[in-house]
Amino acid sequence: MLDCVEDLKRMNKRQLLYQFLNFGMIVSSALMIWKGLMVVTGSESPIVVVLSGSMEPAFHRGDLLFLTNHKEDPVRVGDIVVFKVEGRDIPIVHRVLKIHEKNNGTVKILTKGDNNSVDDRGLYAPGQLWLEKKDIVGRARGFVPYVGIVTILMNDYPKFKYAVLGCLGLFVLIHRD
Repeated sequence: MLDCVEDLKRMNKRQLLYQFLNFGMIVSSALMIWKGLMVVTGSESPIVVVLSGSMEPAFHRGDLLFLTNHKEDPVRVGDIVVFKVEGRDIPIVHRVLKIHEKNNGTVKILTKGDNNSVDDRGLYAPGQLWLEKKDIVGRARGFVPYVGIVTILMNDYPKFKYAVLGCLGLFVLIHRD
């Protein structure tokens, strides 16, 4: 750690500015990739981490899911969807249990976690018995097991998050190419 501080002290203003610009380019590149994924997948959140064990054995806590949400693809019973409920900040990953399609084109969706004994009506907003298409963030199209465990650790242990982000930022600042 002291070596890092010494490296920073030895840099002239031009090198330091270059490192800050390099860091800015990395951050802006990540944001552009994220926005590009949003456009390609049609989902506001193309990648999510499973945060609970409610979908075991299909998905475990820490699995990274890849989502799509193209309007022309209908949601079907058995699909694994990620949905947001009014009043909850964190999206939920569960399987579609029932669908009611009406003649006017509206679709009502009921979900349930594979590892849960009851459907999700208790998780929906007060008075809400069904999800609508607008509540669906995306459908799972693929996954990578346990890669998202770092995200869970950073949420559960804020000091760990700040340590990781600090180390990454420091690495970018002092790393010279």
